[in-house]
Amino acid sequence: MTVRWKKMMIRFPVLTLLLGSAVAAAPSLAQEPVDLELVFAADGSGSIDDQELALQRAGYAAALAHPKVLAAIRGGYLQKIAVAYVEWAAPESQHTIVDWTVIENETSAREFGRRLTAAPRQAWGSNSISNAIHYSANLIETNGFEGTRKVIDVSGDGPQRNGRPLELVRQATLLKGITINALVVVSEGGGYPGPKGEPLTEHYANDVIGGPRAFMMTARSREEFAEAILRKLILEVAGTPPHEDTAEAADPMSGHAATPF
Repeated sequence: MTVRWKKMMIRFPVLTLLLGSAVAAAPSLAQEPVDLELVFAADGSGSIDDQELALQRAGYAAALAHPKVLAAIRGGYLQKIAVAYVEWAAPESQHTIVDWTVIENETSAREFGRRLTAAPRQAWGSNSISNAIHYSANLIETNGFEGTRKVIDVSGDGPQRNGRPLELVRQATLLKGITINALVVVSEGGGYPGPKGEPLTEHYANDVIGGPRAFMMTARSREEFAEAILRKLILEVAGTPPHEDTAEAADPMSGHAATPF
């Protein structure tokens, strides 16, 4: 073996060690801090026609740009939140309609709303609330933000019908420090019942919502939907406990209706 090769063999582990140390010392990619990471997980199943879907999206867009919501954002420590909008239906049909966006003023809020209302419909099939929650939780875990609070806001007019076991997904999501809130649309005559024949609101209160300060609101018609979204979004952004006369709260880890915090 030549002297040259001996020198290379001696130097190689040293260079490897130095390279490894440099990599280890390199700073990891920092996540942008925000007051809240919020996923709107909106029902896009077959029970909602195109006109209702458009009204639903318009309601979210208007609420996000409302002066009271913007004031709540400015009232946060960092004065900004990160928002994504998902529509869900069948187990194989969850879609990010508007990806993560920082909302910190009226301009960013209105741009989010513009993209939301302009996007084509994508969801199809019947309800899988469990897959919607799983998909939304993954969005939170893989984004580039670090929020003081993390919330999935599920809205729907029907019960869990298929997909992953709802309780397993729900518990796994809560263990990640993610709160699940809900907005239930109850149509005339009481709407669709839950899986056990219970009222839809009871199904959401018992089986869907959970986590710190979790709560549920109810819209009795599509006409009430936009107003309910606004009230709910103000509470979510501000992190303010709801009053008993406006929402049902959940025990942090059970999801059963309880006295608001």
